[in-house]
Amino acid sequence: MGGGVRGDTGSVTSARPAEVRFYFDADLLGLAKLVCQVRPDCTYPGDPGGCVQRRERPPCPVGSPATKDPEWIRLVASRGWLIITRDHRIQDRRAEIGAVRDSGAKMVNLGSADAGTTWRQMEVLMTRWREIDALPEQPGPFIYVASRTGAFQRISLS
Repeated sequence: MGGGVRGDTGSVTSARPAEVRFYFDADLLGLAKLVCQVRPDCTYPGDPGGCVQRRERPPCPVGSPATKDPEWIRLVASRGWLIITRDHRIQDRRAEIGAVRDSGAKMVNLGSADAGTTWRQMEVLMTRWREIDALPEQPGPFIYVASRTGAFQRISLS
């Protein structure tokens, strides 16, 4: 990470710190790396940080995609970040739902068959972006399931 960015006049100006709001789970690394090239408010496990749109994003505190779910969910939730993941069977994963509930996490699951490839994940994300973008300010815990064509729906945590 550099100490500055070139402004329109060619002079070097300081980048301002980025405020991270979105965390992409390791199961969406391809999508995360694309999104992080254009959005300074997103990160993913192992993200070295960088300068995007004159904003300096720090390295992600989740250093490895191999970090266990309960550990990274607690860490990300403690920062108030919205988790974006892909788990088509999340409703059946009681331990993961419990980790979200217990940590107060906020999660969006690109859980449909629509999200099978990086390109299709991007399509779901962009189709639902306005709804997703409003969620970091909402109190957790919650999990929403997003698809390209279906309802954007909250699932029960009980």
